[in-house]
Amino acid sequence: MLTPDPAGAALLELVAIMDRLRTDCPWDARQTHESLVPYLLEETYETLEAIERQDMAELRGELGDVLLQVLFHARIAQERTDGTGFTVDDVAREIGAKLTRRHPHVFGDVNVSGAEDVKRNWETIKAAERAAAGGAASSALDGVPMAQPALALAAQLQRRALAAGAPPKLTDLEAEPETVSEFGAELFALVAKARAAGIDPELELRSAARAFADRFRTWERASAASGPPR
Repeated sequence: MLTPDPAGAALLELVAIMDRLRTDCPWDARQTHESLVPYLLEETYETLEAIERQDMAELRGELGDVLLQVLFHARIAQERTDGTGFTVDDVAREIGAKLTRRHPHVFGDVNVSGAEDVKRNWETIKAAERAAAGGAASSALDGVPMAQPALALAAQLQRRALAAGAPPKLTDLEAEPETVSEFGAELFALVAKARAAGIDPELELRSAARAFADRFRTWERASAASGPPR
């Protein structure tokens, strides 16, 4: 009876394939972290779309594309000679250490009563890590990618700030008329309202946008079928 390969065995094959592509393919060989940025964003959004469609076959393929980006960036970093390089094993070890450190209820002797306790512990441990890395000047907002879509950015900033103990009224930006327009303040307040209701505003707006796209296509087909106006 054949013994099945251990989980992750195929990842070793994929690492070998990436090594081969980096040395033998002219296109792969000339890529940089910067040149791959559009593909990383594209594959991430395509993965999100597969999840929204609940298409498991498509999701499997898109996750492979995202995994390729991780391996590609790690392979490029491995070639650095300035002392800042790292390998895919370094990436795996770092995330493994982080997961172990932030799950003391699994890998340590901390007791939790449910998912909310886990979330609070995670934020507390993460805050301690930021303080240790940045010293007294560290902020609860450190690490928030400011280049992300504005709606998601607003939601993440609010989550971080309120988790750090900021009063909810801090999200009211109507007192900043010189730097924030009335519409901007209203949008920010709407994000706060959605967050308070446990709703992800980015996903909600995406859902509304998809509904509009479906409605428009229906109108478009109906218009085409009825012919040009007389």
